[in-house]
Amino acid sequence: MSLPLPEDYLDLFSKPAFAHLATIMPDGSPHVTPIWIDYDGTYLLVNAAVGRRKNKNMSKRSRVAIDIIDPDYPYRYLAVRGHVAEITTEGGREHLEKLSWRYLGSAYPAHWWHGGENREIFKIAIDRVVTRNLESPAVK
Repeated sequence: MSLPLPEDYLDLFSKPAFAHLATIMPDGSPHVTPIWIDYDGTYLLVNAAVGRRKNKNMSKRSRVAIDIIDPDYPYRYLAVRGHVAEITTEGGREHLEKLSWRYLGSAYPAHWWHGGENREIFKIAIDRVVTRNLESPAVK
């Protein structure tokens, strides 16, 4: 089961809001990576090239934490703790193209593709949600 995200934070998935993904290394230490993020109404979606460290970590240790910062106001963010509910390669490249249009405003750059690269989509079930929207700091 996956908790829903608050409706007043869903706008983060229509603009280029970068996320930070925390996974767990084999020795138990954290591994944090900035990522593009998506939401399908049930799961957070993380798209990554097969063989990357984050993929290996999530495949072996499913617990993750993700924060998404509003690019228009960095004192507004959404933080999630969850677990990998599903991993698929189906539609990975197409999903990356969709993300590229949101984050870059264009198709995924051809020179970013590595020969024979395959993509995985990690569906993250949401276990806990924390939001913050701090008032603007005083300007002196």
